[in-house]
Amino acid sequence: MKKIKKASPKKKKAASRTAKKHAKAPRQVKVKRLSKADIKFFRHLLMELRKKISGDLRQIEGETLNTSQRDASGDLSGYSYHMADMASDNYDRELNIGLATNEQQILNDIDTALKMIDAGTYGICEIYGTPIPKKRLLAMPYTRLSKKAQEEEEKNKRHS
Repeated sequence: MKKIKKASPKKKKAASRTAKKHAKAPRQVKVKRLSKADIKFFRHLLMELRKKISGDLRQIEGETLNTSQRDASGDLSGYSYHMADMASDNYDRELNIGLATNEQQILNDIDTALKMIDAGTYGICEIYGTPIPKKRLLAMPYTRLSKKAQEEEEKNKRHS
């Protein structure tokens, strides 16, 4: 059996200083920016998406308002007097309001993405500061988070 020598306290300090001296500095992660052509493409994509969603939102609001105005004026010619039909109409109205809320949130996200393009931060995860893959940006051009950050955020919302 071989005896293991213990290092003296002086040798431990010297070894620690040497390790610190030769340790690598924290690596600066260089974020790869999107090219000017990519930025131009995504700006155009966001503007077209914004135009489409704005039209959809106006249509939903118009349908909901027209239905509500008929109710207020007492014009029930478009409605049956049956309770089930009234419940169905209420359900449709609530569904349209929910859709309008979702569409408005997407419009807000698109506006934020356009501001990020102007600020030079588009395509970079707000939580990790890492590039968001183009594939994800093509699927959801208004996203501000990488897939990992989005999953964590959704997990935290479920546990709250």
